[in-house]
Amino acid sequence: MQNSSWIPFFPEQASTFAWQVDLLYFYLIAVSVAFAIPIVAAIFFFIVKYREVEKFATPEEIHGSMVLETVWSIIPFIISMTIFIGGAIVYFNQYTMPKDAMEIYVVGKQWMWKAQHSTGQREINELHVPVGRKIKLTMTTEDVLHDFSIPAFRTKADVVPGRYTYLWFEATKPGRYHLYCAEYCGLNHSGMVGWINVMEQRDFDNWLAGNTSSQTPVEMGKDLFENKLGCASCHAGGANQRGAKLEGIFGKEVKLVGGGSTIVNDDYLRNSILNPAAQVVEGFQPIMPTFKGQVTEEQLNALVAYIKSLTPNAAATTGAPAAPAPMGN
Repeated sequence: MQNSSWIPFFPEQASTFAWQVDLLYFYLIAVSVAFAIPIVAAIFFFIVKYREVEKFATPEEIHGSMVLETVWSIIPFIISMTIFIGGAIVYFNQYTMPKDAMEIYVVGKQWMWKAQHSTGQREINELHVPVGRKIKLTMTTEDVLHDFSIPAFRTKADVVPGRYTYLWFEATKPGRYHLYCAEYCGLNHSGMVGWINVMEQRDFDNWLAGNTSSQTPVEMGKDLFENKLGCASCHAGGANQRGAKLEGIFGKEVKLVGGGSTIVNDDYLRNSILNPAAQVVEGFQPIMPTFKGQVTEEQLNALVAYIKSLTPNAAATTGAPAAPAPMGN
């Protein structure tokens, strides 16, 4: 059942920060109307009052007013600052990732949304989440630029090729809410739609139990790391270790060959797999091969999830993403 809104043409407010977005929006509308009406009225008033009644008449000299100049400088400044502060607060609340969120991986592809839960369940153009719980989406795309948009939650974020972007929300009402791609992505862009299914916690637990899960992202990543890709032969430690140690590395600062340092985050790990020679960890040689074109986006997500699992409480260290940087060898 689709929810309705008390405001015509508006989707229902169904997230913790939806009301903040609407409040800022209506404040902007009110400010615009408050300025537009007097300005338009003044235009018509001056058209009538100062219309031509005598050819080549000399108009009366008008002297400036310091009070008037001060008033129409201070009032717009105060209003513009309230808009700036309100916008900054809403932006900070929406795009600062919570530390206690349930993480779900999302991959955009012409023309569908693919999601995988941390317990392994996969969905296409559907996303089931529990009400009243923070949900963090770690998103990327297999092809072109997309945009993950949920109007009822008043949130959206671009999904960019070659990197991770993040979005979070906390649904406040059970229901079924529209999901759109809000960035033109090709001929079937209008068909790249789906649904967010918000459920009571008990119903969500039953849904998880009733959907046979494949490998979790961590389990899939471990299988790729240890068996299929042979990463363990260099990174597993011991006498044959030729690559950087990965245990406990996530969220830490590493020094790079040639000087400088970087923080190990999701994008760092991703780029290390695809372009390992770009930056090399101090003390190691640039011998790691690239896996670009050899692994899918889902496999990249799984590898990153597994490496993160090697650091205790890694999820708590994942906040707003830092600039991407490859890990090296």
